[in-house]
Amino acid sequence: MDYVPVLTLWLPTLLSAVFVFVLSALIHTVLPYHHSDYRKLANEDDTLAALRRLALPAGDYVVPCAGGMKGMKDPVFYEKWRQGPIVFMSVLRPEQAGMGASLAGWFAYCLVVSVFAAYVAGRALAPGAHYLEAFRFAGTTAFAGYVLALWQNTIWYKRKVSTALKYTFDGLVYALVTGGVFGWLYP
Repeated sequence: MDYVPVLTLWLPTLLSAVFVFVLSALIHTVLPYHHSDYRKLANEDDTLAALRRLALPAGDYVVPCAGGMKGMKDPVFYEKWRQGPIVFMSVLRPEQAGMGASLAGWFAYCLVVSVFAAYVAGRALAPGAHYLEAFRFAGTTAFAGYVLALWQNTIWYKRKVSTALKYTFDGLVYALVTGGVFGWLYP
C-alpha cells in the first residue's frame, strides 16, 4: 500500500494546530466552564506573605516530602502525612508566569500533536483516502495526544475529576477539529 509522507501533509498539520490554538483560546476566554478549575484560598494574602518569606526557588514541591521510598517508612514523615494537609504545588517566579512563553509552548504542543496525527494517518492511508478515514485516524491520534495523559493528574495528584472531564471534553473538541482538517485536506 502507498503511504503519504508527513511532509506532504504540512498544510493540514499546520492548519489543524492553528485552529486548535484559536479554539482553545476561545474556550478559555469566552466560555465560563473552566472558571471553577481552581479555588481561591480564603486567606490568600496571609498565604502569599508566608510563602514570600520562605523565598522558595521555582520548582515543584510536595509537603510533607519523604525524599524517596525509603523516607516513606520514617515515622516522622508518616505522622506528618497522617496529620496533613498534603500539598502538591508548583512555584513560579513572576516572570515565568507570563502568557507569551506559555502560549508559544501550547502552539508548539498543538503542532507536535498534529505531526503525530499526520504520521499515523499518512502511514495508515493511501493517497485519495475518504474523508472519514482521514478524520478517524487523525482525530483518534489527536485525542490521544490531547487527553490521555491528563488523567494521571487525577490519579496521582488528586485533581478534581470534574476538571479532568472538562479538559477531556476540550481534547475531544480539539481532536474533532484536527480530524476534520485532515479529512478536508487529505491528498
